[in-house]
Amino acid sequence: MALRIRDATSHDAPACAAIYAHYVRTTALSFESEPPSDDEMARRIAAYGSSHAWLVAVDDDDVRGYAYGSPFSPREAYAWTAEVSVYLAPDAAGRGLGRALYEELFDRLRARGIRRLQAGISLPNDASLGLHRALGFEEVGTFRRVGWKHGRWWDVRRLQRDVLMDDDGGAPG
Repeated sequence: MALRIRDATSHDAPACAAIYAHYVRTTALSFESEPPSDDEMARRIAAYGSSHAWLVAVDDDDVRGYAYGSPFSPREAYAWTAEVSVYLAPDAAGRGLGRALYEELFDRLRARGIRRLQAGISLPNDASLGLHRALGFEEVGTFRRVGWKHGRWWDVRRLQRDVLMDDDGGAPG
């Protein structure tokens, strides 16, 4: 596998949309009810790629997964915190690709001054919890029965990780 990780472009939108559509249609890992169109995915790539980062993992030009950072909240005080997500093609799971995408994403976000990362994981999802814990995320709470999808309620575990903190905990640079 000649795997490389690079910035996503609008040309990657159909592949990212196809990967994500699987999760939207068949799981509760995303609480969206309809998969976004290729155009909507291109809009997200442009928006999050310019404000935070959006990366794809490609194997011989075939997108096998993607990871991105997005604003945690629109309020100014949260500008130093990002929400992170990673999605892999179903047949690409379990090969270290999620970790590789996340590690590169974290470096990009740190370089942009992001200090804390947030992640939300619908439960159960042992694979995602394991990945996040292995990468230093700490669990900060569980929202009970907050998402309704596929005829049932789902819990969401919240996790966070610091990627850049001042020694004195002072104001960001």
